[in-house]
Amino acid sequence: MRVLLIGANGYLGRFVADRLLADPAVQLTALGRGDDADVRFDLAAGSPGALTRFLDAVHPGVVINCAGTTRGGARELTRHNTVAVATVCEALRRSGCGARLVQIGCGAEYGPSQPGSSTAEDAVPRPGGPYGVSKLAATELVLGSGLDAVVLRVFSPAGPGTPAGSPLGRLAEAMRRAMQSGDGELKLGGLGAQRDFVDVRDVARAVHAASLSAAQGVINIGSGRAVRLRDAAATLARVAGYGGALHELDGPPGPLRAAIGHPRADSDHAAPVAYPYPDGCGSWQQADVRTARDRLGWRPRINLEESLADIWMEAACRI
Repeated sequence: MRVLLIGANGYLGRFVADRLLADPAVQLTALGRGDDADVRFDLAAGSPGALTRFLDAVHPGVVINCAGTTRGGARELTRHNTVAVATVCEALRRSGCGARLVQIGCGAEYGPSQPGSSTAEDAVPRPGGPYGVSKLAATELVLGSGLDAVVLRVFSPAGPGTPAGSPLGRLAEAMRRAMQSGDGELKLGGLGAQRDFVDVRDVARAVHAASLSAAQGVINIGSGRAVRLRDAAATLARVAGYGGALHELDGPPGPLRAAIGHPRADSDHAAPVAYPYPDGCGSWQQADVRTARDRLGWRPRINLEESLADIWMEAACRI
């Protein structure tokens, strides 16, 4: 089976590529903007016609789109997360390859949910920010394309390679700096949000399973369990061997508040992150993952403690 992987050098794409390369039945071609891609192509700027010609030449059986961005203003998010997907869908419609499309969506498409609830695929999406809006628009394009397609709505990915700018990445960096400077206490704020963390390697397994399945529509990929960020901080301290005290800062939340790594006047110790959790999903998000189990035969295998241990190992290398 020939697979075209778009975005192979991104956070999720790297692990998807590793998973596919471990399958001897897969012939993998990577398409992206970087020099190390097999084929250089910018989805946000390239034409559907150019991509169609490439699809007809390579003739993949599956196209997996892991490309996109989580940062930037509404225009940049739309260009990379929505327009790029429109290009993929149009190219696949024009091509004679008949490839199946596996699109990576995100839990931010749903927006805020009721604390204590699990969000299933039939929930009405109400994204709370431009990132979720741009990803939801991409999902709607895929679902309305008439293609053989599935969208995996990935909740909060964690594990090795976690971006330094993400909440868990900033938390690890704040702890690294505290240990490096010998601080006996770490002041943290904005830890009340609860999120469904799923290891990036489990996400890669889900993508692999989806590429082999006949499932269509939207499928949630998560752990099925919400974890409070302050509990993740305590777990990270344990796996890091940080013996200092964790003090959660009081005070009203606000978009300019430093949420992780409270700055001191005599230190560059801070690692600020926006509060609330910067995905537009409010205080709570938890996935209902029964569809992934039933239609993909997929379950998460890696627990959050192992994911955090891997995040810490990468942060510790900077000490």
